[in-house]
Amino acid sequence: MSEPDLQVQTPWGALKLFSFYRIILSGFLLVLIATGNLPSPFGIHAQGMFTTGVIGHLTAGIFLLLLVQYQRPAFRDQVFAQLIVDFIVFAVLMYASGGVSSGIGLLLVMSVAAGSLLLIGRTVYVFAAAGALIILLVEFFVSVSTKDQTTNFTQAGLLGAVLFATAGLAHILATRIKISEELAARRGKDLVSLSRLNARIVQRMRSGLLVLDHKGIVHLANVSATRFLSVSGAVDDIPLVKISPELYELLKVWRQGDHTTRLFRPVHGSTDVQVSFTYLGSEQDSDILVFMEDAAAMRQKAQQMKLASLGQLTASIAHEIRNPLGAISHAGQLLSESPKLEESDQRLLQIIKDHSSRVNKIIENILQLGRRDDSIPESFSIALWLEKFAEDFRLQNDLSEQAIIYSIDPENTTVTMDQSQLHQVVTNLCENALHYSTRNPKIELRCSIRADSDRPYLDIIDQGPGIREEQAEQIFEPFFTDRTAGTGLGLYIASELCEANQAVLALHKNTTEGCVFRITFAHPDKQIHIE
Repeated sequence: MSEPDLQVQTPWGALKLFSFYRIILSGFLLVLIATGNLPSPFGIHAQGMFTTGVIGHLTAGIFLLLLVQYQRPAFRDQVFAQLIVDFIVFAVLMYASGGVSSGIGLLLVMSVAAGSLLLIGRTVYVFAAAGALIILLVEFFVSVSTKDQTTNFTQAGLLGAVLFATAGLAHILATRIKISEELAARRGKDLVSLSRLNARIVQRMRSGLLVLDHKGIVHLANVSATRFLSVSGAVDDIPLVKISPELYELLKVWRQGDHTTRLFRPVHGSTDVQVSFTYLGSEQDSDILVFMEDAAAMRQKAQQMKLASLGQLTASIAHEIRNPLGAISHAGQLLSESPKLEESDQRLLQIIKDHSSRVNKIIENILQLGRRDDSIPESFSIALWLEKFAEDFRLQNDLSEQAIIYSIDPENTTVTMDQSQLHQVVTNLCENALHYSTRNPKIELRCSIRADSDRPYLDIIDQGPGIREEQAEQIFEPFFTDRTAGTGLGLYIASELCEANQAVLALHKNTTEGCVFRITFAHPDKQIHIE
């Protein structure tokens, strides 16, 4: 049952209990009358009137209980109706029993208290005033009808005061109860909202989360946990040993006292998972919380942090090396101009020049990582760009026209990227292709549009022996190279430049007859924002 339902049902439930009380009271009196055990002074003044009042009270109580059951008419109207019936019937019973001295007037105290609790407000004092007035009137009519000179108006006045005191106390109590209920309702809503928020956070966590009881039965599992364990559907109330026997074995080892973080791979999974356990409580039989992390993602994160630190270190070192390197290169150049050098010395100077140039290139690449210019993407025709690039690359590397070819389908294909950075990326890829290609055409550039995403792409194809499988996954990492004269930064920088333009550089094909590097450009309809 929801919280609003409780708020609606609680007052009606209290009114129903009050109705049962009235029926039981009148039923008990009727039984006493029927068995002849009615105690004195009940009905001493008018036995028939007393019996009629009890029967009327029982009949009205049953009828009013039916109205409460159907909750018609309104709650406030039904409370007023029940109190009016009580005041009338109890006045009749009190008159038939000889007035206040019979003690029946105390029943009005119960009615006033119930009305004060059910109807919060200053209306309760109206009930008390009505009850006190009824007591005084009944006592007056009893004294007149019996011509008894001994009256109990003092007792009647005290009973009226009791009614006012009861109404006041009930009013205070009811007000506090209402405040407490409202506070509890607000706290309940806050708890429900907090519970939903926690559930949403748990389900959206990238870390896998399992909650197990001491028997190893799953009570909670978020989406990441089911993905790591390669299971579908709900896993609540299922033993962990049935879901993942490997993880259950690690749990047993952990319970034996080995609390080291461990790696495992689910039978049907393809990802290494790092898992740790902890108790939710302080006792050994409390629930167990299981954390699962993607080991590959954690390694990648650590690698990124290491590379960031390494980049700062190498950039500072490169900056310090550059000045003495310039002095060495300049001194070597001046020395090479001396006419007294022998041929062997010229060879040594050429070695100095070559290696100084290589070190300078490494420094330039390292510094470029730290001060890379912002991308300014623009849409342009790839056909005109490729024609100019191919012509310039042939001239720079003294290649024939058949050594580098290109094709575009369709001819009007446009791409979105910073042209200078695209030139840098394609130049790097073509230089690698030129180094490894053994047949003509040494380099082939092929541009088209992907059918699955409508994104244009550019393939750079070489005619080399391909890349060894153990190296294929590392080629985009910084400082990785299999060439003695290479810096290992070319493909890394190319990949970073593509990412800055919302493009993707990847090794599309790798065979013994050559490699295909593919640049997949941003979608032509996608707006690129550069911060």
